[in-house]
Amino acid sequence: MAQVSIVTSQAGAMIRHDGAMRFMCVGDSMTIGRAGDFTWRYRMWQHLEAAFDGPYALVGPRTELYDTDSGTPVSTAYAAPGFPAEARRHLAGWGEGWLHMAPVIADTVAGHRADVLLVSLGLIDLGFYTDSEQTALNARAFLTAARTANPHIRCVLLPVIPNIRAESDAPFAAECARFNELLAKAVADLDTPASPLLLASHPPGYDIHTDTYDGTHPGPSGEHRLAAAYADAMHQAWGIGGPYRTANEPLIPSPSASPERASAPPAVRTG
Repeated sequence: MAQVSIVTSQAGAMIRHDGAMRFMCVGDSMTIGRAGDFTWRYRMWQHLEAAFDGPYALVGPRTELYDTDSGTPVSTAYAAPGFPAEARRHLAGWGEGWLHMAPVIADTVAGHRADVLLVSLGLIDLGFYTDSEQTALNARAFLTAARTANPHIRCVLLPVIPNIRAESDAPFAAECARFNELLAKAVADLDTPASPLLLASHPPGYDIHTDTYDGTHPGPSGEHRLAAAYADAMHQAWGIGGPYRTANEPLIPSPSASPERASAPPAVRTG
């Protein structure tokens, strides 16, 4: 297979891979999606198909969506039937956060030979499990563990996007803001030429009232904005792929379902 060579934004930090570059999407309910969703993972696959110059793979131990009727991650009902089975792989779970992913990321990176982690975690931690300080420590533990499996792992981290709860719960909003500050500090502290880290920008124009179906979970337009945040960060900093272009396809609304809100903690599923 052709060699893929990527130059990072840091001087002298060229990392070469023989064979495919392996991307792993890591996240909570915003990433796993529910039955009937496209998911931002699908949008990322579309982007890589169009913009990535070289062999690549989307990897991970799971492929399913969350089924809201059974409360389990067993659905294969993606809104886009053309989403290939091998590209559906991920490490995401409804109700899972940094707290749950930190203990499993080393084995998962090793087992699936991940090169790049696209991570969206933190909202569920802050909503139900840990405060901003502990959540930031768990994020650091996650990054350290990932590097034990691949010392050259690259990570793109999305800051927490405050959901509808933050509009009426000032302490929760403050915790979201504080965690994002701590996450930025962690990225600055832990970034190295051998294992570069990126903090993606808050998706430009993202509006929880129009880009989500319940104030938390992305609808089709939100999925595009999330995928674009990762794609543009990788392109601008590392030269991976190209600028994100919204796919020319109908935006089919997802079916209504019970949302993951901050009223009661959802069951934690391991997929």
